[in-house]
Amino acid sequence: MKIDIDGIQAFVLVAELGGFHQAAEKLHISQTALSRRVQKLERYLGLKLLDRTTRSVALTSVGRDFFPRALRLVDDLSGSIARLQDMSRASSGDVVVACVPTMAYQQLPGVIRAYAARYPANRVRVLDRSGVQIVDAVRSGEAELGIGLKLARNPDLVEQTILRDPFVLYCHKDHPASRRAALSWKALAEFDLIAISGTSVNRALLDHRLQRHGIALRGRFEVEHPSTAISLVAAGVGAAVLPAATLLRGSFPDVRRVTLEHPLISRTIVQFVKRGVTLSPAAEAFHALLRRTIVSAGAGGIDGRRASRDLVVSRKRPDDRD
Repeated sequence: MKIDIDGIQAFVLVAELGGFHQAAEKLHISQTALSRRVQKLERYLGLKLLDRTTRSVALTSVGRDFFPRALRLVDDLSGSIARLQDMSRASSGDVVVACVPTMAYQQLPGVIRAYAARYPANRVRVLDRSGVQIVDAVRSGEAELGIGLKLARNPDLVEQTILRDPFVLYCHKDHPASRRAALSWKALAEFDLIAISGTSVNRALLDHRLQRHGIALRGRFEVEHPSTAISLVAAGVGAAVLPAATLLRGSFPDVRRVTLEHPLISRTIVQFVKRGVTLSPAAEAFHALLRRTIVSAGAGGIDGRRASRDLVVSRKRPDDRD
């Protein structure tokens, strides 16, 4: 059924204002055009809504019955359109972002802080999940935006690289490696390493890259989460190979970061959306702020601190490309 919105709006204004002249002025159309709209609606309904003479306009009995319903329909539609226009102008609404835990824990808070200051009426929901779960959340529509590792190409998603995050060595300030500006991967054999379990996407990515160069890492200790590895590093248990973005500079004063080279290996963090889907104004604003903030700050942190030297080196000397 095709609803004649123009005709209903014309009928409501004529009934409210008591005449065609006033209603036509409010709609910025001629009285003839307004009369045609009402006549078209009446033909569609097969009923007379208005009794018209040269001097007066009056509602028929059917028109009196229809008027409150028509008025409610026009008011609801006008309110909905006004809300959509406000959303467009103010980028208002809710945002759901699926994000890998390291980015959600370390990098995303600064973006959300800036977003909340700029759009105080908006709500943000973060789904901190693994790589495959992030893809599923975006593909299903559960999240509008995804932030995760660049893995296999997915034709359902549109990706943008936002960060190249190098793998580095984290160690205690008293650890022998802390006095070095950089280390080769083969030099790690002399240290007690804290390894992330083989179920981690980061671990699988790192092992795959190192295998190309005939290097294998073995850890004396194994954990499942980077946050646990950092805690053990801070306690002086051993050193851990982790992405640079795992830890913001200064958050663990006794932990040092050492560049790993020969080769330089990094993971690629991408922001992705579902192909063919238009983001809501609120999500579009978050999308732009996220990319601008993280790219400008690098892996050193998005709170305005100096960008990581490791990240700059990895861009200039991509010995191991993604």
